[in-house]
Amino acid sequence: MGQVLTPTAPPPRSVLSHDGTNIATYEFGDPDAPTVLAVHGFASSALLNWHATGWIRDLTRAGYRVVAIDQRGHGASDKPHVPGAYRMDALVGDVLAVLDTFMLSEVAYVGYSLGARVGWASARELPDRITRAVLGGIPDGDPLTRFQIEQARAHIQHGREVDDRLTATYLNMASGIQGNDLEALVALVEGMRGGQQPGVENAPPQPVLFATGSEDPILEGSRSLAEAAGERFFEIPGRNHFNAPTSRAFRDAALGFLGA
Repeated sequence: MGQVLTPTAPPPRSVLSHDGTNIATYEFGDPDAPTVLAVHGFASSALLNWHATGWIRDLTRAGYRVVAIDQRGHGASDKPHVPGAYRMDALVGDVLAVLDTFMLSEVAYVGYSLGARVGWASARELPDRITRAVLGGIPDGDPLTRFQIEQARAHIQHGREVDDRLTATYLNMASGIQGNDLEALVALVEGMRGGQQPGVENAPPQPVLFATGSEDPILEGSRSLAEAAGERFFEIPGRNHFNAPTSRAFRDAALGFLGA
């Protein structure tokens, strides 16, 4: 019988967040091992971002327990259509609800893109619960300001063509993933706009590893944020924003940092 390379994905366990939103979670590895909380990016999911790419396999092999979540609006979690449901304090509240439900006194945090932004805020808000963080694909500033919400809604509701290239790219990517709710994802974009953005003035106190793909347009912004915060930076070779989580070099750098 051949060796099983990737642990079988368990069924999701629902956690009730502070506002009544159900958050789907997935647990892998030895329950007594040090825990890594894994939080995915925009329009992705826990299993797509972390399980299908080998992160769960490598983290559990390295002796970690992994708790991965579907962020609200994604995967098997509830998908509100109200922008107010997606303020950063709500997303951080989901992280806290998962930590409390699993009775996790402290975890390491691994997040990508949207998950990295939530990780930045969560590390600041929960300094006694998050010991260190790997934040992939996070720039300075607000990358959502260019997303054309009205064009996106007109496309979803009436099938109108989207002229803005960035908006069309994200809608095409999101619609290609089974189970995505485009109205919920557009509400998330609107709900997160205008909040506090990552910067040196609000950097988390924990050790942080930043990582961004060499082909990602946000590379220099991400590098500058890491340098301003006095933290480590890893350039993921040959990867763009969408395929960076598949990089073995990224996983190896993260494992080295988590084990430091």
